[in-house]
Amino acid sequence: MTALLRLSGWIDAFNERVGRLLSWLVLAAVLISAGNAIMRKTFNIGSNAFLEIQWYLFAAVFMLGAGYAFLKNAHVRIDFISSKLSTRTNTVIDILGIVVFLIPLSLILINLSWPLFMRAYDSGEMSQNAGGLIRWPVLLLIPAGFGILLVQAVSELIKRVAYLQGLRDEPMSVEHGPSDEEKLAAELAAKAELAAREGARP
Repeated sequence: MTALLRLSGWIDAFNERVGRLLSWLVLAAVLISAGNAIMRKTFNIGSNAFLEIQWYLFAAVFMLGAGYAFLKNAHVRIDFISSKLSTRTNTVIDILGIVVFLIPLSLILINLSWPLFMRAYDSGEMSQNAGGLIRWPVLLLIPAGFGILLVQAVSELIKRVAYLQGLRDEPMSVEHGPSDEEKLAAELAAKAELAAREGARP
C-alpha cells in the first residue's frame, strides 16, 4: 500500500500541474474572445479560425479539467444526503462509485473515442467552416480527458482504501478541505439547528 500511496501522490501532483496549465488556457480563451469581438465590431474583420480556437480551448479546459476537479473534490455531490452519513460510509459509497461506474465508463469512452480521433488524424479532417481548423487536436481531447480522469480515479480509490485500512486520516487530499457545496450544506444545517433551538425556547 505504501507504493500505491506513492503512485497516488504522483498522480495528484500531475493533475495539480494540469490544473495550473488549464487556468492559463482560460485566460487565453478570454483574451482571444475579446480580441475577436473587438476586431469584428471595430474593423468588421472576422475569422472562423479564431472562433474555433475559442471552442478548442473551452473543450480543453472542460475535458482535461475533470481529473483536477476530482482531485479538488469539486465534482457534484448530493450533499443533503452525504452530509448525514459518516465519513466511513461516504468513503465506501465513493469506492463503489469509482469501481462500478467511473472506471468502467472512462475505459468505455476512451475505447469509443480513440478510433474517432485516429480517423480524423489519418484523413487530416478539417473543419467544414471556411478558414476553420484541423479537427484531430480537439478530438484527441476526448480520450486524453477520460484518460486523465481515469488515473485520478485510481488515485482517489487508493486514498479511500488506505483510509479504510487506517493508513490515512482522511479519505481524500487533506489540504483541499470540503467542497463549496459541502460548506454551504453545513452552514444551512447549522442555521436550521439554531432556528430550531430558538423556536423551542419558552
